[in-house]
Amino acid sequence: MRLDGKGRVNRAEEVLFQFDGKYVRGYAGDTVASALLGKGERLMGRSFKYHRPRGPLTAGSEEPNALITVGSGAEQDPNVRATMQEIYDGLEVFSQNAWPSLKTDVMGINDLAAPFLGAGFYYKTFMWPKAFWEKLYEPIIRRAAGLGGLSGEAHPDDAERAFATCDVLVIGAGPAGLMAALTAAKSGASVILCDEQTEAGGRLLSETVDVDGKPGHVWAAEMVQTLRDLGVRIMTRTTITGVFDGGTYGALERVSHHLPNPSADLPRECFWRIHARGAVLAAGALERPIAHPMNDRPGVMLTSAMASYLNRWGVAPGKRIVLFTNNDSAHATAKDLADAGIDTTVIDARSGIAPSGDYLVHAGAKVINTRGHLGLRSVKVRQGTREWDIEADGLGLSGGWNPSVHLTCHMNGRPTWNPEIHAFVPTPGSVPGLEAAGAAMGNFSTHGALKSGIFRARKVLESLDLKPASIQTPVADDTPLGLAPLWAVDAPGRAWLDFQNDVTTKDVHQAAKENFQSVEHMKRYTTQGMATDQGKSSNVGALAVLAEATGRDIPGTGTTTFRPPYVPTAIGTMGAGAKGKGFAPERFTTSYANALQMGAPMIEAGLWYRPSYFPRTGEKTWRDACDREVNMVRDAVGVADVSTLGKIDIQGPDAAKLLDFVYINTFSTLKPGRVRYGVMLREDGFVMDDGTTACIAPDHYVMTTTTAAAGNVMKHLEFVTQALHPEWDVSIISTTEAWAQFSVAGPKARELINSLTDTQVDNDSFPFMACGAIDVLGVAGRLFRISFSGEHAYEVAVPARYGAALWRDLVARSELLGGGAYGMEALNVLRIEKGFVTHAEIMGRVTARDIGMGRMISAKKDCIGKAAASRPVLMASREELVGLRPVDPNTKIDAGGHLYNIGDRVHRETDQGYATSACYSPTLNTYMALAFVRDGTARLGERIRFVDRLRGVDAEVEICHPVFLDPEGGRARG
Repeated sequence: MRLDGKGRVNRAEEVLFQFDGKYVRGYAGDTVASALLGKGERLMGRSFKYHRPRGPLTAGSEEPNALITVGSGAEQDPNVRATMQEIYDGLEVFSQNAWPSLKTDVMGINDLAAPFLGAGFYYKTFMWPKAFWEKLYEPIIRRAAGLGGLSGEAHPDDAERAFATCDVLVIGAGPAGLMAALTAAKSGASVILCDEQTEAGGRLLSETVDVDGKPGHVWAAEMVQTLRDLGVRIMTRTTITGVFDGGTYGALERVSHHLPNPSADLPRECFWRIHARGAVLAAGALERPIAHPMNDRPGVMLTSAMASYLNRWGVAPGKRIVLFTNNDSAHATAKDLADAGIDTTVIDARSGIAPSGDYLVHAGAKVINTRGHLGLRSVKVRQGTREWDIEADGLGLSGGWNPSVHLTCHMNGRPTWNPEIHAFVPTPGSVPGLEAAGAAMGNFSTHGALKSGIFRARKVLESLDLKPASIQTPVADDTPLGLAPLWAVDAPGRAWLDFQNDVTTKDVHQAAKENFQSVEHMKRYTTQGMATDQGKSSNVGALAVLAEATGRDIPGTGTTTFRPPYVPTAIGTMGAGAKGKGFAPERFTTSYANALQMGAPMIEAGLWYRPSYFPRTGEKTWRDACDREVNMVRDAVGVADVSTLGKIDIQGPDAAKLLDFVYINTFSTLKPGRVRYGVMLREDGFVMDDGTTACIAPDHYVMTTTTAAAGNVMKHLEFVTQALHPEWDVSIISTTEAWAQFSVAGPKARELINSLTDTQVDNDSFPFMACGAIDVLGVAGRLFRISFSGEHAYEVAVPARYGAALWRDLVARSELLGGGAYGMEALNVLRIEKGFVTHAEIMGRVTARDIGMGRMISAKKDCIGKAAASRPVLMASREELVGLRPVDPNTKIDAGGHLYNIGDRVHRETDQGYATSACYSPTLNTYMALAFVRDGTARLGERIRFVDRLRGVDAEVEICHPVFLDPEGGRARG
């Protein structure tokens, strides 16, 4: 099917690749689709629901039919568009959604059941019998779901992420995009030009048009060189996938998909975040098909695709071609086909249309059916009352053009219906700083696109206060697109709209009949536009059919919502770098290396790594070490690294206002040198975080947050100061990494602290909840007398560069006093014994009242969440924080167990609460837990049933006060 003298592939360089295990020979520059078509292979895929045979419909990224899997094993990449995958020696590709073979697909039997599988059959069928869902329906659906499959193994290829900035981003390198880039570059702007094809030129690569007296592709190549000389960054194989706030654009670059042996350092794909001060959308337009019975056979494709395969890849889309159209653009393709010696017939729905070349035209006629199973064999035509068959192995459909409005809708914009071209066009201002040009704005002639590119670029430049250069529009054809709208042919049989999901015009009519008349409802009821192509070829046609079915016009019917990404994008590519250990940032304390030397196993706390416990010789289990560390803190002194707690420095005349507004209790009365505990609510009234804030000096505070919520609290404060009270004079900055901070806790804590400094610390000069500057072995630091263990305790902070040395010194001094380092396990036991909450308790669904801190909410001021927290539903009977002790102290209870009244059956409706934290207390020689129980504070002393089915525990426990040890707080204050 190759044509001599046609195409831009390199026929001197043959390429051998495999399709379904068979070798296929193509040429350098071919895609999988063009190479297979060149060998006469039209069948490349199967549809999703009915498993109907399908060939390529398009020649670009909008392809719904020809989806393939590239590679095998861990490297397999499913649902790749054969129209976009370039071939190379050694490439392996496989067809999808067919078994045992593409030509003989057993699931093709679904097509015979089509009358029972129409719109909404899922919802009507799988509701009954109820017992069938888990045992029959769900397993079948899961096995049938999807097209391609993943290997289940980690993909060995790494993706990459990159960032770029520019004055003007031009999206699309067709005639409009090239002129926009030229205008911007000659005006002194920095320009990035992106196009998803392998070379610039857009439709100029697929059509026989002249620009300034030169073939379009030649003019485009010369323009590319001019742009490079002007410093324009041209990024081919790069698709702009999304538009985001602040002039940010996401872009997917296919870096090595086309290379047989890429360097190990070369990523497969790169996801770009491009920040542009302004942008020109020159993404062109997508041709739309005409729905008619049996319009989905292999060999049926868009007329524009036929032009691409003919002129760009030198492939005849058939030996006998029929084009079915309602507009003039198809006649240019008909002339090209005829000039290439291909028998061509045009079926034009309009009357009085004459040929523009050596081809036959049937005006006022329509295609009403086709024949052929694995490939098109004939086309049935109706003209008035006359019907006849035309032998054909190729049918081109051209129902008009839809401007590529998608990116202009990514920030909630809606396109506008243009009745002159019978299509939606971008609404000006939908994306700040972006202007649509050329066919993307409905200018379909070559001259119109060139002129539009210049004009829109000038508008962007003026908005950037750049003086636009004077650019002359090249000479090109300016013939307008003549079009008479035709969306669907009224004839018996199934007419396809969504080729991948097998949605027909009948399905849309059925949805309307069942009152799914909203375009969004119709979409979900029929699955129209929900395939991997996101309805690029079918959405507008489906809207037109829905409009006709409901008696509305198309703009009144509306459009579906376009969302990023514009083309399918691997999650691994968007999250490039987040693989293995790179999945999340790893944060290490200054004591990390020394803790490893001490044999401490590390556990993750948020993004930080903290020691679980510090084993010593003779200790056989973690409990041995944990119990020793707890007793050590209770009886002598322990040292723990608490640098991971969030530390936020707050300064300014309105700093106290900020604290009063974000905390439920009052901080404006806090004096310098003092610390206060506070609770913070979300806007919905639930607890966000808790912690202490120290007043370092007038208008200067240091807020401490939990490790897990440090980032969220920082964002919360930034939102308050930027959005809610921008008039406040206050500055905030995270200093978490700037300070190394260590807890020194136990009866000998003061003795250890006094050994570090010449300034003697005592109970009078430094009482409980005091803070101040301190000299730590010659280093200026800070000291806070706060306790998360319930013991007499301090937290000493020094600049992070001194952290490792201070940690080693503190551990050594504590060991001389009979103590030592303690880890997260002991810290957890110590705080549970004292009833202190962490994010195990304040997990996002509890109020201050639930954790026993409702009285902290000040009546004298407002704060975030105060009004919402007083809602009746949150003031009614709820689960409240309590303690649990097993009646048998040796019975192990764990977090996650649920509570039931003794005598009640274990059931969701009888559930009385659940345990959030649990431990064994070597201090009190019993297991214990913190829990939330319905009306818990009124049930102290009551016995209740603890059930943990996961661990096989069913025990009787007593509800008690959550503070198990030293409820008066004498230890911490002494």
